[in-house]
Amino acid sequence: MLAACGIAPGMRMTSPAMLPVASGDAQTPQKDVDVPITDINLNLIRQLRDADVNGDDSRIRSLIGKPPAYTLGVGDVLQITVWDHPELSGAVATQTQVAARPADPASGFVIGEDGNVTYPYAGTLHVVGLRIDQVRAKLYERLASVFNRPQLTVRIASFRSQQIFVDGEVHTPGPQAINDIPMTLYDAVSRAGGFLQTADQSRMVLVRNGKSYPLDLPRMLARGENPAGVVLKNGDLLRVASRDDSGVYVMGEVTKPATAVPMRNGKLSLSDAISQAGSLNSATADAAQLYVIRGSRDSEPQVFHLDARSPVAMILANQFELQPSDVVYIDGNGLVRISRVLTLLLPAINAGLYGAVATK
Repeated sequence: MLAACGIAPGMRMTSPAMLPVASGDAQTPQKDVDVPITDINLNLIRQLRDADVNGDDSRIRSLIGKPPAYTLGVGDVLQITVWDHPELSGAVATQTQVAARPADPASGFVIGEDGNVTYPYAGTLHVVGLRIDQVRAKLYERLASVFNRPQLTVRIASFRSQQIFVDGEVHTPGPQAINDIPMTLYDAVSRAGGFLQTADQSRMVLVRNGKSYPLDLPRMLARGENPAGVVLKNGDLLRVASRDDSGVYVMGEVTKPATAVPMRNGKLSLSDAISQAGSLNSATADAAQLYVIRGSRDSEPQVFHLDARSPVAMILANQFELQPSDVVYIDGNGLVRISRVLTLLLPAINAGLYGAVATK
C-alpha cells in the first residue's frame, strides 16, 4: 500500500522537469525536452538583478532629449493685434465667435487646411511648420510696406493641431492637446488625472510611429533616469497597464490558490505571492518542494526551486522577484499521497467486503 504512493494522483515535480513539445510534422509524436531546475540562492538573485540593471535600454534613451519648439499646424488659432491701428479691429471682429462647445475654436484666425491664414494688408501667409516668432517676423515684413514700423503681437489663442492619447488605468483617459510647454511623461499622466489604484507603473507602453517602447518608472528612477525627460510627440499613444494583467498564478498546497497581483510599483516577490495565497498549507505542503515556472509560453522555459523548510529561506523568497504569468507551485508531502491512495482504495475495499458479506 505504501508503494502505491508512486502512482498517487495529483501533480508532482521531478528533476529535471520534462516538457512535451510537439514537432512540426503532424505524424511525428511529441518529444520530452529536459528543463533544468535552478536552485534559488544568493548568487542567482545577484545574477538576475545585474541582468535587470544592465539591460539594454537604448530604445528608451532615444525618447529622452531636449524638446523642440512648438510649430504651428492646421487647426491652431492665432490672435494677431496691431497696436494704434483701430481700423484693423473690424477684421478681428469678423473672426470672433462665441465658443458654444468645447470643440469649437477660440476667437482668432484659424489656420486652414491649406496651412494659410489671411490678414488685412498682409494677404495670405503660409504658417504651418513655423514658430510663433517666425510668423511675427513674416507678418511684420508684409505690414511694414503699408504702416510705419507697426507694433504687433502674435500669440496662439488655441492649440488644436497636435495631441497625444492616454489610455488605460488613469482617471480621465482620452486625447490631450500639446501646447507650447513640452508634453513630458509626467505631464501626460497628470493631465489624465493621475494613476488609478489598479495601475501598474512598471508596465507602461508608448506607441510611436508603429513602434512600442516599454516604460518602467520604478526601474528608471532606480537607474537615476528622470522620467520627466521623456518628451511625447504628436500622435503618440501612452497606455498604462493594469496590475491584473501582470498576475502570478499560485497553486498547489497553499491555503487559497489564487492569482497574486503585483504592487503599484509593479514589484512582486515570491514571499508576496505566497502571502496573497494564504501561505503554505502546513498540513499538506512539502516546504522543500517550492517551484517557480517561468516562460511557459516561450520555447525555453525556466524552473526555479526553493527549499523553504527553514524560515531563513523566506529571506531568499523576499528577494526573488517574480514576473508576469509566472507559476508558483508547492508540491504535497508523502502523507498526502498516502491519504489520496487510501481515499481511492477504501471505497473499492468496502464495496468488496459488502458484496462478500451479502453473498455469504
